[in-house]
Amino acid sequence: MKALNPLLISGREVLPLIEGGKGIAASDGASSGAWAAAGGVGTFSGVNADIFNIDGTVMEKEYKGKTRRERQAELIAHAIEGGISQARIAFERACGQGRIHMNILWEMGGSTTILKGILEGAKGKIHGITCGAGMPYQLGEICAAHGVYFHPIVSSARAFNALWKRAYNKVHEWLGSVVYEDPWLAGGHNGLSNTESPNDPQSPMPRVIELRRVMRELGLGQVPIIVAGGLWFLRDWQDWIGNPDLGPIGFQFGTRPLLTQESPIPMAWKKRLLTLKPGDVSLNRFSPTGFYSSAVRNDFLQELYDRSARQVTFSPNEAGALCHRLELSAGNAVFVSEEDKAHAENWMRQGFTTAMRTPDTTLVFVTPERAAMIRSDQAACIGCLSACLFSSWSQGDKGTTGRLPDPRSYCIQKTLQAIAHTDDTENQLMFAGHHAYKFAQDPFYANGFIPTVAQLVSRIESGD
Repeated sequence: MKALNPLLISGREVLPLIEGGKGIAASDGASSGAWAAAGGVGTFSGVNADIFNIDGTVMEKEYKGKTRRERQAELIAHAIEGGISQARIAFERACGQGRIHMNILWEMGGSTTILKGILEGAKGKIHGITCGAGMPYQLGEICAAHGVYFHPIVSSARAFNALWKRAYNKVHEWLGSVVYEDPWLAGGHNGLSNTESPNDPQSPMPRVIELRRVMRELGLGQVPIIVAGGLWFLRDWQDWIGNPDLGPIGFQFGTRPLLTQESPIPMAWKKRLLTLKPGDVSLNRFSPTGFYSSAVRNDFLQELYDRSARQVTFSPNEAGALCHRLELSAGNAVFVSEEDKAHAENWMRQGFTTAMRTPDTTLVFVTPERAAMIRSDQAACIGCLSACLFSSWSQGDKGTTGRLPDPRSYCIQKTLQAIAHTDDTENQLMFAGHHAYKFAQDPFYANGFIPTVAQLVSRIESGD
């Protein structure tokens, strides 16, 4: 195993091992502080971070506003308070070692307000910001104004080049690294472009070499590239270490840090990770963000697949092949193809009697109970995203995307809060990288062993 040389990240030479930031409450001040204390870069999530009561329990967030805009304002206030709290915990746990980063999703609701609020309230305790899920053009400007390094997450050289030309070149001295996240293997939301197929994964090496080529042309040859997505054994990446075509390289681990003693996720989630098999993580496009995402194929995800499969194209009037009348309820009928009419009538006989319209002139068939839950979740929207396919919320002036709410999606805030704070691992969205099945195969985790962060970092550094 090649030795890992220190890498200059966010103003200090550190071990080039980075904890992936993940989303709601899946990485916090305790886990990121421990990772930094081990000599690397710890990253806590700034996505609606937890606030703790005096007794150490997680404070339940209440939303009392009558409108979505009012509830979003409450969400933003909670997020800023939680992010400041987690930054302080991380800084204290790090004991002056490593670096502390915060991860945010650019397309989360109120992202710029939240980022500014946390950086102002936790001044000197956060060294860098990682950010993906969108094109964060303002990221560099905000970070530079607060004396903090920025680390954009991209999945291609083309995406970085666009960010650089439009915005980042103006504050280049605060560019701490560029995170290349593999769009086929990473957990959570993935950066697949419209020209890339989810079923045709590409090798990361040529893509990162191309990213480095573009960066060198821009005078960024010594800015580190952090590779993320699909990492497990570092020995499998030895040809990346010291590779002159790649330049300075660091390694980000998102899934493995979930299974540590300091990891904030519930024990039920940790135990479930130890049982996963190859193929149990699915790349799908149900997220209300519109992005692809990778998650464990449990009952929650399977219901979304099944719901989407019970779908037919319809017309309110006879039109071509859509000439067969389908009775949905008394006085309510649409026209569908002959084949789809047979499918729909069969689904209704099975109890999927409620037909819900989608933005794509289709109907999905669900049970009345599922329909009631979908409508309730849509009505309870708190604006956690800048724009939501599921609820049709938009934080723009109009307050709506102008499209029908999409019943094929789900309330992401609700389910990510539930998976992070309850033992329900079947009926909630469980993000994970595609190599999560290796927990069950890796002898390091034999007999259900859960390491400390320090033990995991040491293990990774050894090559295993």
